Amino acid sequence: MTITTTIPASAAFQPHASSLDPAGATLRHRQPAGEPWLAEIRAGQTVRIVDLMGNQAADVLFYNRHDVAEHYSVADTLLRQGGIYLTTGSVLVSNQGNAMLTIVADTCGRHDTLGGACAAESNTVRYALQKKFMHSCRDNYLLAMSQSDVGLSKRDLVPNINFFMNVPVTPEGTLQFADGVSGPGKYVELHAQMDVWMLVSNCPQLNNPCNGYDPTPVEFIVWDAAPRL
Repeated sequence: MTITTTIPASAAFQPHASSLDPAGATLRHRQPAGEPWLAEIRAGQTVRIVDLMGNQAADVLFYNRHDVAEHYSVADTLLRQGGIYLTTGSVLVSNQGNAMLTIVADTCGRHDTLGGACAAESNTVRYALQKKFMHSCRDNYLLAMSQSDVGLSKRDLVPNINFFMNVPVTPEGTLQFADGVSGPGKYVELHAQMDVWMLVSNCPQLNNPCNGYDPTPVEFIVWDAAPRL
């Protein structure tokens, strides 16, 4: 398997805006900073994730609505597209090789697939021992799973997508958690190829420069297959 790490720099990124009008949306949901959310996205629907204030990381996982053993797979997704970052045209592929969602619009241009979700253990390794018990995305995922009745449990946690998060890969293959490249109102939009559960942690991380050390809300806007414009 060959995965290239060479992609256009942010300055060369060409935004692809959406023609969908929020006035015709089926759902508009503002997710508070640092909090989890589990939502259903049906096949044919389009979901827009909006970085309301800029540089907030939205950690997201997708599961087949009818069989949660099928889930987003970072390995299959990167193999299919031949690159480590996601943007317009990227297809999110499941562990069974099926297309789950396709990114159809993107005004940010950088979405991380490798950094993973913050956890007590990673907070300790990356920052300091006293950071271990700070709120984390892993905690958020487990909380959302425990409060739902959809068949998800701790064993279903897999590597996630960090929308709007900037994690450059060095020529040596190491990861750097760098300042964010997003901005207020930038968004990424995905069209669902199957019914999915969307599991979200609006990242509570206070130690990472990706969100300027200040977690902020994000918005989710959902359109049906034939939105009113």
